Amino acid sequence: MFTIIGERINTTLKKVQAAVAERDAAYITDDVKKQDAAGATYIDVNAGARIGHEEADMRWLIDVVQSATKLPLCLDSPDPNILEMAYGLVGSKPMINSISLEKDRFAPMMRYLAGKECRIIALCMDDSGMPKSAEDIISRARQLVAELEKAGFKRDDIFIDPLIQPMSVDIRNGSMAMDAVAGIVAEVPGVHITGGLSNISYGLPQRRIINRCFLAMMVAHGFDSAIMDPLDKDLMALTTTADMLKGNDNFCMKYIKAVRAGKVVA
Repeated sequence: MFTIIGERINTTLKKVQAAVAERDAAYITDDVKKQDAAGATYIDVNAGARIGHEEADMRWLIDVVQSATKLPLCLDSPDPNILEMAYGLVGSKPMINSISLEKDRFAPMMRYLAGKECRIIALCMDDSGMPKSAEDIISRARQLVAELEKAGFKRDDIFIDPLIQPMSVDIRNGSMAMDAVAGIVAEVPGVHITGGLSNISYGLPQRRIINRCFLAMMVAHGFDSAIMDPLDKDLMALTTTADMLKGNDNFCMKYIKAVRAGKVVA
């Protein structure tokens, strides 16, 4: 099943930041319920934008979000202390976003993850910076999986993020991501692959059509999760269709159900 990490509860978004600052629970609740109804698998919760307020904001958001949905949460913070606090507040197995190979992040996160019952997003980033080739991404993915397996994580709980980079920066970034996904599937089978889908279209016009086309191409290479907007109906329809065409939908039943529900419309 394609895993959809709903990206909308993030205080870098102006409306969400305003709602959090004003403790407008109705706004957050409405958005979460819409993401749930649209087919999200996880609700990402990121409270990092208001400097000095992240702990209080995260506590408040988790309470509001969990009152609005039974979906599991993706706890999103670079700070292990915030994640530790947030982990203690969730009612079901969460996803943690994220760990990387950067020295200042890797060791604290590995200490934090010890003994945790969770899924983990693992970024293909190290101290040399953003990857410059598919081989860089695949190599970092192998290292991350090896270390996480040593810590007791099963591959089914590991989500590799190949760090999708904008086409506006380098025209090779799309093919690099696709080649990396195919390589990860071949070399470390059993892990999942996710990422911020909309990164690919940054700086370009008509971003939604780029995101949709790119998603279909990534699914064909083995991408089986995305951090994305579940309220983009056309993107969600494409996700259901691409996953079916990849062979991940027995008897096409999820696709047929989506068509009957009016979620996939020609």
